[in-house]
Amino acid sequence: MAVASKERIRDTKPVNPRVKSMKDFYKRLKKNKSALIGFYILVFFFIVSIFGALDANYGFTGISSNATSLTEKLEGPSAAHWFGTDHLGRDIFIRIIHGMYITLGVGFAATFLAGLVGVPLGILAGYYGGWLDTIIMRLMDVLLAFPGILLALAIVSVLGGSTINVTIAIAIGAVPQFARIVRGSTLTTKKLEYVDAIRALGARDGKIIFQHILPNIMSPIIVNTTLFIATAILSAAGLSFLGLGVQPPTPEWGAMLNDGRNYMYQAGHITFFPGMMIVIVVLAFNLFGDGLRDALDPKFKK
Repeated sequence: MAVASKERIRDTKPVNPRVKSMKDFYKRLKKNKSALIGFYILVFFFIVSIFGALDANYGFTGISSNATSLTEKLEGPSAAHWFGTDHLGRDIFIRIIHGMYITLGVGFAATFLAGLVGVPLGILAGYYGGWLDTIIMRLMDVLLAFPGILLALAIVSVLGGSTINVTIAIAIGAVPQFARIVRGSTLTTKKLEYVDAIRALGARDGKIIFQHILPNIMSPIIVNTTLFIATAILSAAGLSFLGLGVQPPTPEWGAMLNDGRNYMYQAGHITFFPGMMIVIVVLAFNLFGDGLRDALDPKFKK
């Protein structure tokens, strides 16, 4: 008996707490069916966007997104053109595939830039407080005083319409959102007892921030990042639709909507398919973001 019990103890491997927490997270996420649907849709779109980017650069299909054929203009969906053709005879399906990585790229890049600036500002404001907190948050309040789309319009009007300028404009408008969320989480975390104990042991501010505060506030950052990507995609599409974003003939979805608005009644498919792609992607990000919020919340138990 004693020998058997020793062998059983020897064979039992310690469970990595990080692996266990990831398993618990996935179990909670699986309970939200809509979040899983959103996740699978996003994975599918990411794979298609990679193929679209490669095809646009290397021409695997042999069809360019800007290839025109005036003899086939304004044709409806068919076996030859699954989503029909636009007013210049360009294949809408190919343009949507090629434009997918542009639309998703703007959303991810703008969110990354906003987080790169907003997260440090929020941590500094929440951790140190005082005059630094006052200056940072008053600047954020000034930016928040402008509606996001109007602020982006003003910035793009000054910088000019291009993919890079649209990304910068959307990112600037999103910095306050990240800063305020991170500041609130930092204020809550720095008051915890273990942070006071670490500080009493002589730990420096940098070690406390990067090793103890930042890892514990990643949940709201991740959730906010996921949800804001959808907002960034909508903003980029809106600016392109107004003619101030990504410029033609680049097959960005908002620009495609702008190209087809004069033909909505005689060829509604020109605007229907790019519009549906925007709706599906934004809905998928929102569903997945809501599921992440529930799965990362330690109080969420079902």
